[in-house]
Amino acid sequence: MSAPRTGHDRARGAATLREWLCDGDYTLTLSSGFFGFFAHAGVLSVLEEEKLAPSRLTGSSAGALVAGAYAAGIGMEKLAEELFALRREHFWDPAPGAGLLRGKRFRAHLASLLPVHSFDECRLPLHVSVYDLASRRTRVFGGSGDLVSAIHASCAVPFMFQPVWIDGRPHVDGGVADRHGLAGAVEGERVLYHHLASRSPWRRVGSPSLRVPVRRGLTALVLDGLPRVGPFRLEEGRRAFDVARRSTRALLDRPLAP
Repeated sequence: MSAPRTGHDRARGAATLREWLCDGDYTLTLSSGFFGFFAHAGVLSVLEEEKLAPSRLTGSSAGALVAGAYAAGIGMEKLAEELFALRREHFWDPAPGAGLLRGKRFRAHLASLLPVHSFDECRLPLHVSVYDLASRRTRVFGGSGDLVSAIHASCAVPFMFQPVWIDGRPHVDGGVADRHGLAGAVEGERVLYHHLASRSPWRRVGSPSLRVPVRRGLTALVLDGLPRVGPFRLEEGRRAFDVARRSTRALLDRPLAP
């Protein structure tokens, strides 16, 4: 378990993470990380219980899923129940195409989970990152528009899921070029960033996307010892959630590392 790390402008001398969180509104940013949504949900569940919830959210891939669910109005207890009940058949639909899975089952499951289906119906401002294959750039969705399509696209891991077509263009996982999920964050705003370590074999050693970002106003939460979860290791999801909860609660009253 690592101490939370803050940028060089520690908020008005805040000494602990809890004090930093209480110091004013902040944006919660959740990184991509394959099936890391269990750990993200564990972190956010503690913030919700402690009445330290964010006023705005951004994220990529697994981070977009949890940020989107919370912004749409799902409490963390309910989301945890849904995640623990997740089975491979809920999203496993192999079909010919540019990816193993068609994605229709995932989209249907997502649509049934979310209480609202547009950004402008969300209870909190939300921005999610998606990778536009045609322009080879990150595209940030938020403010208005189709929430289900944006989260579906942000979670469309290349080669695992087929691209999601939005506005006549193919889109895939937001973590391709914005692994940190920070593209939707405003420069200089107070950000609590939950970083999931990448174990992807296609990330080159030393890639900037693997490093914990450092920027003005950002405090990073890095949790060690999270079990690896995947489509064939879903049973590890509950443990990842529990480890993230315990670690987050323990870190709330630890001093911020410079």
